[in-house]
Amino acid sequence: MVNIEATLRSIATAVEAAEMMSGREVHTCWTGIGGNHIDGINSRGVVAVTGKNRETREIGEDDISRVLEAARAVVIPMDRQVLEVIPQNYIVDDQRSIRDPLDMIGVRLEAEVHIITCSVNSAQNLIKCVNRAGFMVNDLVLQSLAAGRSVLTDEEKELGVALIDMGGGTTDVLVYSDGSPYSTTTIPAGGGMITSDISKVKNISLETAEQIKVSAGCCWEGLLDGDDDVIVSGVGGRPPLSIPKSQLFMIIEPRIEEIFKMVKEKLDKVSLSRPLGGGIVLTGGGAQLLGAIDLASALFKVPVRIGTPFSVGGLVEEYRNPIYATAVGLVLEGDDRERRSGLERGGEPRSREKRQQPMLFSKIVDWIKTEFF
Repeated sequence: MVNIEATLRSIATAVEAAEMMSGREVHTCWTGIGGNHIDGINSRGVVAVTGKNRETREIGEDDISRVLEAARAVVIPMDRQVLEVIPQNYIVDDQRSIRDPLDMIGVRLEAEVHIITCSVNSAQNLIKCVNRAGFMVNDLVLQSLAAGRSVLTDEEKELGVALIDMGGGTTDVLVYSDGSPYSTTTIPAGGGMITSDISKVKNISLETAEQIKVSAGCCWEGLLDGDDDVIVSGVGGRPPLSIPKSQLFMIIEPRIEEIFKMVKEKLDKVSLSRPLGGGIVLTGGGAQLLGAIDLASALFKVPVRIGTPFSVGGLVEEYRNPIYATAVGLVLEGDDRERRSGLERGGEPRSREKRQQPMLFSKIVDWIKTEFF
């Protein structure tokens, strides 16, 4: 975030549009955070089981809470804060790869977790913007985690998958392994750099460059349909400018390839127990670029697909677009957290039977169906 006032205006405009469409008034929100200040580390915690029953040493909620607290006790710089602590798996005595140890019997409980940290200043600036726009932040949610929530299948997460969220200023990469987040990283390059390249090379405005990038841009030569010209309106009464699509390709393809190579360099450093069986999922605005799948497949040598948000009812065609992956994910993630906090406030014990019952659609999804169906 480089301009608080501009960000504030964007927040106010977006929420106002949502209020007008829904007929509802917004007071609080779940806010996505991303950027090159995001970092992820893996950690492990160990505790002795106290148990709900001292004789049987049955693992309870308190034991799970204590081991997660032990796992998050890592040393981080003073200018950083913990954003997420995500359990990967548990170990009970010598039994490994346990997803949920509740009610199991054991003496020693270990937890392997993925810890996501962010810049304190960046988080505070974001919250400040939302507050100044007149809304309260329920919590900050990692944008790539939200995007993954709306576009990745459970099977892909189990097999191992890399989500590449191609934003305007950065490209966020979230790797899942055995069903849980394993690596989080950010590349300080995104679609905005391509727009800037077109603007500088062809001497046109950023707005015009963005328009022709979206409408006529291509990053895979085999998909170029002839060499038609893109007509750009002249500035200040000047005659229109003709730009061959082949020239746009020569500007766009090297930059996209550079971004993908930077991502591949990061992925090659991730020590996974097995290859990414779920392949690569591209999402975000940059994923819409013609040829992105072909170029990514050639570079990563794994299956690649575009990640569009799953249908949750309502105006399906309006939001089933990679651009809205994070927004839809925030709705789903926020509702999940609301329900979990509601259970905690109600003091209801979490039992395996209750957690295995089919969950109702989220309140927000129900509202969408009510309003638009």
